[in-house]
Amino acid sequence: MRASRLMSIVLLLQSRGLMTAQALAEELEVSVRTVYRDVEALSASGVPVYGEGGREGGYRLLDGYRTRLTGLTPCEAETLFLLPMPGPAADLGLGSYAASARLKIAAALPAEVGDHAARIGSRFLIDADSWQRDAPGSDQLPALAQAVKDEQAVEVRFREPDEEEDRVQAFSPYGLVLDAGAWYLVAARAPGSAPTVLPVSWVRAAAPSLHDFRPAAGFDLRTFWADRPAVRIAG
Repeated sequence: MRASRLMSIVLLLQSRGLMTAQALAEELEVSVRTVYRDVEALSASGVPVYGEGGREGGYRLLDGYRTRLTGLTPCEAETLFLLPMPGPAADLGLGSYAASARLKIAAALPAEVGDHAARIGSRFLIDADSWQRDAPGSDQLPALAQAVKDEQAVEVRFREPDEEEDRVQAFSPYGLVLDAGAWYLVAARAPGSAPTVLPVSWVRAAAPSLHDFRPAAGFDLRTFWADRPAVRIAG
């Protein structure tokens, strides 16, 4: 148990930088005194943990010190951030382990890779239990997923159930959702416009557009999806 906690301290400092003893204690759900003892143990074992005094002080690792996951590519890291489902993991009593796994992945990667993987992972909302093989439109998912990951606009050819002809529309993709066995693209029709929902089953073809974009600051896919009854379906 203590060995795991010591590693967690290293990973927290590695991924977040300067942290107070109080912040570490709250994160690890232990007392501040326990944090003091653990930091002393880390220092004694050769881990370069340094304390900084004052109101803005705390603990940090010596610049350049990292523990690493070797051989993990950015795409592999992004995939790992898609897999742990916070809700089901918490229901199973495994929430802390899922959070710890994400922390280790983020901390063991170079900072820019870990941050990017975590950000991209938050743009996919997957109800794994409802997944169905060969769901309508699933052949277009790789192109849509790549557009989400690359923060690149995508040109979509789609047809609504009550229409006789296809339409072509450029979308700025905010994320992909798998819910009740069906896939949905959450995207904005134009830069700066509110995101809407496009059933992937309507999609006939998808190809990258020429424009990059960034989702609006503060956008949260999980919150958006929870409030979707108030969102107009694309079309």
